[in-house]
Amino acid sequence: MEAIRTGDPGLFGPDSVTWQTHGDPMMWVAGIRALYLQALHPRAVRGVIQNSDFRHDAWGRLMRTADFVGTITYGTTEAAEKAGARIRRIHSRLSATDPDTGERYPVDEPELLLWVHCAEIDSYLHVQRHSGFPLTDAAADRYIAEQRVSARLVGLDPGEVPCDQVELAAYFEKVRPELAARTEAREVDDFLLRPPVPRSLVPARALLWRRVANLAYASLPPYAHELYGRPAPSPAVVARRLCLTGTLLRCVPAGLRWQLPPKHIIRAMRRLGPGSRPAPYKVGR
Repeated sequence: MEAIRTGDPGLFGPDSVTWQTHGDPMMWVAGIRALYLQALHPRAVRGVIQNSDFRHDAWGRLMRTADFVGTITYGTTEAAEKAGARIRRIHSRLSATDPDTGERYPVDEPELLLWVHCAEIDSYLHVQRHSGFPLTDAAADRYIAEQRVSARLVGLDPGEVPCDQVELAAYFEKVRPELAARTEAREVDDFLLRPPVPRSLVPARALLWRRVANLAYASLPPYAHELYGRPAPSPAVVARRLCLTGTLLRCVPAGLRWQLPPKHIIRAMRRLGPGSRPAPYKVGR
């Protein structure tokens, strides 16, 4: 029998699909896919490029995003709410300029926040499901509905956020005419293919990172490949590669993977007991 949970389960808790899914190593591939997809919204990516030293602090940005997701998933309710408040506070101070019209606009416009949110959720679901993680349609719908909590934390009205796969697909169909691979998207693409690393790590970048980035790119929807102007393997080939990568990464013991800082899952298990351990088989419960 599982140990009785006595600590604060946080905003999602061990019984959620989110809890089980976010502990999987393929979330890193999904995160890179999300960056590729998010960069195709000119107004959204412009806010990132104009308000951060993306090329020189992209690794820091990736790690901060991963830390935020880990905190709101496995942290206490207080920690998650504080993380959300911090994000909202930062975004409220930032704006971007449209170079074509001169328009100045806030980066926390609801439509921009919604795009970033949906691109992330779609990427997490797509990569997980095609890499062998056991997510049924019902579980996928539960996950999308649960993620309205994270949408609220960044400043969105949960009632305006897709709550299942049908609504998520309808959202992407609606927003597609606004997407384009402009200068800022090319910068993101270039960084993800050739991120700056010390000279000693250049071979590793070519051998390992490039493969991961290419897999994330290949897993994008066909319209994204058309916008970027770079071809990708067939969906069947991509699915096989995702499944193989997922199998290999999941061979690394979870206890070892979760020891990497900042150890969100380890701390959550200490707080709630060993029965709170994330595991794919728990999704169907």
